[in-house]
Amino acid sequence: MQKVSVIIPVYKAEDYIASTVQSVLDQSYENFELIIVDDGSPDRSVEICQQFSDPRIAIVRQENRGVAAARNTGIRQATGEYIALLDADDLWLPDKLAKHVEHLNTSPEVGVSFSRSAFIDQEGNPLGIYQMSKLKDVTPLDLLCRTPIGNGSVAVIRKEVFEAIRFQDNLYGTPEDFYFDDDRQLHPSEDVECWLRMAIQTDWQIEGLAEALTLYRVNPQGCSAQLVKKLHSWETLIEKVRSYAAEQMAQWEKPAMAYQLRHLARRAVTLGDGATAVKFSHRALSTYSAIAIEELPRTFLTVSASYLLWLLPKSLYHTLQNLAIDLVGSIQKRRILQERV
Repeated sequence: MQKVSVIIPVYKAEDYIASTVQSVLDQSYENFELIIVDDGSPDRSVEICQQFSDPRIAIVRQENRGVAAARNTGIRQATGEYIALLDADDLWLPDKLAKHVEHLNTSPEVGVSFSRSAFIDQEGNPLGIYQMSKLKDVTPLDLLCRTPIGNGSVAVIRKEVFEAIRFQDNLYGTPEDFYFDDDRQLHPSEDVECWLRMAIQTDWQIEGLAEALTLYRVNPQGCSAQLVKKLHSWETLIEKVRSYAAEQMAQWEKPAMAYQLRHLARRAVTLGDGATAVKFSHRALSTYSAIAIEELPRTFLTVSASYLLWLLPKSLYHTLQNLAIDLVGSIQKRRILQERV
């Protein structure tokens, strides 16, 4: 029976970490170790983790270096054949690990197994919508444009895959193995950069399960400055990928940037910033107009929502938004049920 190393980076997560850890301990698949990496958290997160007495839990401490560095620390400590990543504010359904282990055991060509996610609010209540992903034949361009591995809590990965993309560096006074790129300018795009190296530099396949096995917590707080920071991180990602896949990146850069701008427009809509949403929508279309043809429904909805938020009274907009969420959620749920069969 394969051992799974579960890695949770922890920083300022005291409101959620107990539920997150419990969702791991509640897994039906029991052969795992849980490596909690305290990334210099200044709150009670680690104290809360210490209250769990399960012998499968290990707590590793480091100075605050960011989520990529915390994951790298956890991977270096991992003794399992499979590695599962979980962010400190997200949750897993009880059969999460069992289904990924089965997937990897029965699919020897697959190196990365991921699932879809159901969105929850800050209190853990379901929002009724899902993070839908392409599940098979995932290409580097898919990773750049549609990010099928939709967040840091969905993937279970063979340790062999991490070893295949491992590189050495001396960032903190000692030569160490690195897996995620520990460049702070890359955050929060370090996940996608790592998946891209797996897709470009190895022969392992990336494949998803139709079920929503991860509960992804949506943070409604934020501001336009954070969206600009995310855009800068995406520009850093493109520069890094260009360094090891220059020919491919020449073809991928415009669609990759346009799809990211559209994503930022949707995020601006979530934050209630109509003017910023319209700006990002315009930039997406001007960067790569084919996005309107390749994914007409999604692009149309993003641009429409941006303008409606910008132009309509808030009360009317939120009424329309709630109707749209209910409709989209029911369609997504029906699709998930169909694809599970």
